[in-house]
Amino acid sequence: MANEMKLIPVPTRILTEKDDIVDAIDRYTKGNVGPDDLICSAESVVAITQNRYVRPEELHITRVAQFCCRFIPDYGSLATPHGMQSLMDVEGKWRVAFALFAGFLAKLVGKSGMFYKWGGKETAMIDDVTGTMPPFDKCIVYGPADADHVCEKIAERTGAFGAMIADVNDLKRSRVVGITKNVDGDIARMLLIDNPFGNASQKTPICIIKNYRQYQESKK
Repeated sequence: MANEMKLIPVPTRILTEKDDIVDAIDRYTKGNVGPDDLICSAESVVAITQNRYVRPEELHITRVAQFCCRFIPDYGSLATPHGMQSLMDVEGKWRVAFALFAGFLAKLVGKSGMFYKWGGKETAMIDDVTGTMPPFDKCIVYGPADADHVCEKIAERTGAFGAMIADVNDLKRSRVVGITKNVDGDIARMLLIDNPFGNASQKTPICIIKNYRQYQESKK
């Protein structure tokens, strides 16, 4: 069907801090984007082009970080001393420690996820080493800056219906990091639940959701 909604992963070369993400997305999607389409980008590649990453050897690991990381599940990006230290460096050592303690108390009364709310926006956004594509799999990557504004620029440049920056993983977790105002984030993020982004050898950090506008309208 001509107006059928479908996801199209877009291959790129390795993007670095020398690239402008809007220019890159426009270049790699040119000729494939229509006015009803939604362009999605993995949050890590946007952050990398903004130079928002740090190498573990550049961090000074404190005892507080070594202690606090023990309370994070093993699969979490903050479960290592350098992952926790990278968070403390941007959000504040004692804020993170307090949020971890208060989040534990909140969980006892049935409120989960409060650590990620009280610890600052980077708490849920940091990707520890191996969390993104080579060669940045040796780095800790922060969340992108001004994500909504970046999305508006992407949509304007490409002529797409909208744009979204998402944090998606293989554990069936999909979260909106940035989005244009005309896109329903709850609808759009669920379309990425199977993680169409390829951060390893696939090199597909961009995805086009064809005919997204009609799909969104059909769900309302």
